[in-house]
Amino acid sequence: MSTPTVSFEFFPPKSLEASFRLWDTVQTLAPLDPSFVSVTYGAGGTTRELTRDAVATLHKSSGLNVAAHLTCVEATREETLAIAQDFADAGVNEIVALRGDPPKGADGFTPHPEGFADSCELISALADMNRFKIRVGAYPEVHPEAADAQADIDYLKRKIDAGASEAITQFFFDTEAFFRFRDACAAAGIDAPITPGILPIENWAGTKRFANSCGTKIPAWLDEAFTKAARDDRETLLATALATELCSELIDGGAEHLHFYTLNRPELTRDVCHALGIAPKVDLRDVA
Repeated sequence: MSTPTVSFEFFPPKSLEASFRLWDTVQTLAPLDPSFVSVTYGAGGTTRELTRDAVATLHKSSGLNVAAHLTCVEATREETLAIAQDFADAGVNEIVALRGDPPKGADGFTPHPEGFADSCELISALADMNRFKIRVGAYPEVHPEAADAQADIDYLKRKIDAGASEAITQFFFDTEAFFRFRDACAAAGIDAPITPGILPIENWAGTKRFANSCGTKIPAWLDEAFTKAARDDRETLLATALATELCSELIDGGAEHLHFYTLNRPELTRDVCHALGIAPKVDLRDVA
């Protein structure tokens, strides 16, 4: 089994305690030499300024390649591109461009009257700035708002054609779903890399809610396994084994890069990476 490259997703802190947790997360995972780390953008753009500040701080202080999430929810084109310019001015040259989730309580996505209508318009405008490597989201299992699987593939092709150079998938538990999606994308003429998104399971109840909201299918056996593991206090052991097996199957199937959704809790992601043979990179100064 070859050793993949990895990247990690964080979310911006909303309190002093959360700031320390984020920094601990970065310190724990940085030795694994990620290709990049990304910082999310809250539903409805609620963490716009927090994301901007966290991205700038991480870029300046961590030495990591930082990618900023950017959405077009509840903001004008001018406001959204001003944030992008702030990222560029801070030396950040990678963006994960997403339509974004609507604010809590909203029935669905409604474009701002002076904003981008969808992620394709946002990607095109970012590409015109000629400052960023642009990544986008992809859905190996049908997005809740998509008509069918083909609609997801067609829309991903539009995003790549608009200027994106890589896609990161929503998390999944069925590797065959990822491989079918990857092959269907290739057949549709999508030649950009499609990176599998991995969610190590920190909390099964929370993961189920998250999966239901984004269309990720939950196998019955998985629910049963966590029910039994909870009785024996073995959830962490099970989560580590399952994520490692999932990643191993992806690597055997040709995946060269894995993107981990860390939820700012690094230990499980670190342990999975170690199990995959991703060793900490030791700076010679550390052993001098």
